Amino acid sequence: MRSDNAKSGMQQAPARSLFRALGLTDEELARPLIGIVSSYNEIVPGHMNLDKIVEAVKQGVAMAGGTPIVFPAIAVCDGIAMGHVGMKYSLVTRDLIADSTECMALAHQFDALVMVPNCDKNVPGLLMAAARLNIPTVFVSGGPMLAGHVKGEKRSLSSMFEAVGAYAAGTMTEEDVKEFECKVCPTCGSCSGMYTANSMNCLTEVLGMGLPGNGTIPAVYSERLMLAKHAGMAVMEMLKKNICPRDIMTEAAFRNALTMDMALGCSTNSMLHLPAIAHEAGVELNVDIANEISAKTPNLCHLAPAGPTYMEDLNEAGGIYAVMNEISKLGLLDLDCITVTGKTVGENIKGCEIKDTSVIRTIDNPYSATGGIAVLRGNLAPDSCVVKRSAVVPEMLVHEGPARVFDCEDDAIAAIKGGKIVAGDVVVIRYEGPKGGPGMREMLNPTSAIAGMGLGSSVALITDGRFSGASRGASIGHVCPEAAAGGPIGLVQEGDIIAIDINANTINLKVSDEELARRREGWVPKQPEVTGYLKRYAALVTSADKGAVLKGN
Repeated sequence: MRSDNAKSGMQQAPARSLFRALGLTDEELARPLIGIVSSYNEIVPGHMNLDKIVEAVKQGVAMAGGTPIVFPAIAVCDGIAMGHVGMKYSLVTRDLIADSTECMALAHQFDALVMVPNCDKNVPGLLMAAARLNIPTVFVSGGPMLAGHVKGEKRSLSSMFEAVGAYAAGTMTEEDVKEFECKVCPTCGSCSGMYTANSMNCLTEVLGMGLPGNGTIPAVYSERLMLAKHAGMAVMEMLKKNICPRDIMTEAAFRNALTMDMALGCSTNSMLHLPAIAHEAGVELNVDIANEISAKTPNLCHLAPAGPTYMEDLNEAGGIYAVMNEISKLGLLDLDCITVTGKTVGENIKGCEIKDTSVIRTIDNPYSATGGIAVLRGNLAPDSCVVKRSAVVPEMLVHEGPARVFDCEDDAIAAIKGGKIVAGDVVVIRYEGPKGGPGMREMLNPTSAIAGMGLGSSVALITDGRFSGASRGASIGHVCPEAAAGGPIGLVQEGDIIAIDINANTINLKVSDEELARRREGWVPKQPEVTGYLKRYAALVTSADKGAVLKGN
């Protein structure tokens, strides 16, 4: 056992004395030491229940003959951090989570790990750590929030942000907004639509790193506690069989994840996180293959914000395995990939049928014949940009309009809420990328303001920053190269015509090469004025199309 390095032999008597200080017995020290990575805290609604999940995992580990030992991981609530300087500190935690987990796991020589995450950067950060450490590891998340109910309709956090936009437009009263505020987030859990947290938890299941139901069983269901106990038992089986993350997270598994990303209509942030996780697993995941996969993968789900269904509905309709089984009928999944169940993908999904075709459509009746995410290229984004196609209204799939240019998110929000953006405009927000932000802020406030003010079917938004999974509309992010790195988005001027064709995967600034060359002469991209961790992050981070991984990793 790996833990023998820290607990066996005369040389390790001092370490054993410290284990005894923890109250561990000879019997416990004779067993494998299983690290339980707890992301519990009292500031993130998706994490406030993780103490109960962790206790259930500990029971499962102990029942299967292991000694569970808990240590922490941090997490930021993107919704609370949204719209102020705090959002600069969200994406950057992904690497802090991976690094600190690596440190704890190796310093204490755990034999195996159970990761207990739930929210946006916490899940990919721990997946990165799992790939890097490559010791037997199982994931069990805290589960999604139940949808809220306002005036007889299911609602979620994206409805809340759009309500603020509607109030600014004068179409909603302060009392209406208050009702939304009190009802859209009714329970603990990761916010109830197919936003980033739930996208990543579902894709963890697809990758084979989580047990069935990990992505969809609601946080408040006792079934989630049972799942946690089974996760504790499963990691002990993985340890016996020596099944490790890199055995599971292969190139084929990542292609499965991209395929299901398209079928489910996941957050565009998955296009930032999957390449970063793959990088840690030694797999090169080029975002260009997203269009190749999308071209042959039908979109079967329209969960909020794309449609009126929520994670609880997906769970009742059969969950991720039902969607995978349906997609497998087209021969689009590698069914031989091994998973944390000890079985293959094919064995796991066999017999998992759709129980409600209003939530999960069949391959004969998809929402669209192509996938939920598109990667665009053109002279505005030579290295790519990303849009959640499944959340774009049909009339905005092809759009051309004048650029309204802003060098930060805050100025754009002021203009939108001030009524200065009109139908047909293309809002450009730059210097918000990984390096330029730094930290690549999510743009849920401006996209929600656009939707709330009734402009969602007539205004596009383009940024070198990123979008919350709760954003909808023609919201095009991850423009690469970013402005701070000298990207063409930094050369756009007020009134320039921008042509977007999501169907053709193109995005172009209708300005001649000669004019762009003239603008570039003497132009010096703005650099962020930051200190502390953000200064180090800005110096080390790579571009979004590379997963915004840090140089040297």
